[in-house]
Amino acid sequence: MSRDHHMLKSVTTVGGCTLLSRVLGLARDVLMAGFFGTSGAMSSFVLAFTLPNLFRRLFGEGALSSSFIPVFTHDLEHTGRDAAWIFARKVFSLAALVLLALTAGVVLSAHGLLSLAAVPDRLQPVLDLTRIMFPYMLFICLAALFRAALNACGHYAVPAAAPCLLNLVWIAAVVLICPQVGGGPAGQIRVVAWAVVLAGILQWLVQVPSAIERGFRPGFDPDTRDPRVRRVIQLMGPAALGMAVTQFNVVIDRLLAYAVGPQAPAALFFSERLIYFPLGIFATALGSVLLPVFSGHAARADHSRIASETGDGLRRMFYLMLPAAAGLGVLAVPVVRMLFEWRIFDGQSTQLTAIALRCYAPGLLVFSAAKVLIPAFYARQDTRTPVRVGAAAMVLNLVLSVTLILALPRPYKHGGIALATVLAEAAHAAALMRILQRETAPLNWKVLRFSALRAAAGTAALVPAALLLHRVLRGMGGALPVKAAQIGAVLGAVAGGAVIYFALTAALGSPEPREFRRALGGGKSKR
Repeated sequence: MSRDHHMLKSVTTVGGCTLLSRVLGLARDVLMAGFFGTSGAMSSFVLAFTLPNLFRRLFGEGALSSSFIPVFTHDLEHTGRDAAWIFARKVFSLAALVLLALTAGVVLSAHGLLSLAAVPDRLQPVLDLTRIMFPYMLFICLAALFRAALNACGHYAVPAAAPCLLNLVWIAAVVLICPQVGGGPAGQIRVVAWAVVLAGILQWLVQVPSAIERGFRPGFDPDTRDPRVRRVIQLMGPAALGMAVTQFNVVIDRLLAYAVGPQAPAALFFSERLIYFPLGIFATALGSVLLPVFSGHAARADHSRIASETGDGLRRMFYLMLPAAAGLGVLAVPVVRMLFEWRIFDGQSTQLTAIALRCYAPGLLVFSAAKVLIPAFYARQDTRTPVRVGAAAMVLNLVLSVTLILALPRPYKHGGIALATVLAEAAHAAALMRILQRETAPLNWKVLRFSALRAAAGTAALVPAALLLHRVLRGMGGALPVKAAQIGAVLGAVAGGAVIYFALTAALGSPEPREFRRALGGGKSKR
């Protein structure tokens, strides 16, 4: 089996698990929409969840994992499995110690602020939920470190399936416990907050047996004298700053949205969830596989392979994300209405969420590109370049967000925040691509250009077909219950558009349908 085919198989494994997690996450979000809508309680939850999520992405899935994987992979390649796992235990121990201290500091600070009479009433539920949920950060960061080590060992299934636990526990809390709790949305949302913490613990624990099978020996050994640990710390500083740039964009967006109006953070949250669905199925899966793969190439100083697989990743990403972005853009209102409009999520909530979704949809292309480009820098132990580029993107995002908020009418101000994020991320990805080519090898732009043209032609056929199919199927569903008619019309339009897209691009000679079919079917790749 070729390396390219093996990588696609790994992406397929991670993508399949991620697909299950995303489906469960979508079910979770549907339930959250029905129980909490775009209420103030939901917006408070979104803001409170932003902080532990920021640290999760910053340290767990971001800087710490990205700094740890290249050094761990180098040890696996050159000193053997036992030495690599001893090093991993030292990193895990040190991370647990630091994260525990950080968790205690934030929880105690939130508790202290709540006791102050000067805290505005509107911020009190945010602080209360932060106090409950921040410990999630400790456990999910440890889970991310175990996932990184297992991925570097070529084991993807259990780490990729672990996020399903978050959604299962979350769904159980909303369905089984929330209806039994009084106090309306404000009281019920606290149940969800406690469920998030429990899910973080489970996501960490479920991966420990797989790590033990592959050589990990539990213990507490925070040894900062080990040069490998020091190397991770050295790499992590710039990487943390680089990831912080992206994550601070999220925090800035949420705070600006809270200033725009009480419904804006919740509307942005639900639209983001729809963007993360296609993004997570393939882009996150590919990013998880690429970092250890790139790290292996970097350990062998094989820069041409890094450039080649970066180009292949971008090509496949564009092929999948262009039709997804177009479909979400043109079917924004029907999709939001089908998924979220029930119970207290009303027509106004649908319109607010659809506005944000249309603005976020083009971001699928640039968000997914970053999932390919950034691992190529981290694998080469270059964590400084993404910092410099990301800092400029953060400033651009802030300037664009404020400008669009001031320029747009009130119902569209939160959409301006989403659009600013997309534009800033596009500039970010373009700069990273240019620098990567200069430092490794040029991408095969001829192949990328022809692939993009074929994808664009397929998308041009998909859009009118999906709109026509939705109109026809909606008209045929008059005898069905309202929700069933909505589901049938949207899914029929999506399925019909996808068939047209894949058929047309295959007829035009796109290699991607064959590559994905081979990976899914387990066929042997051609050498």
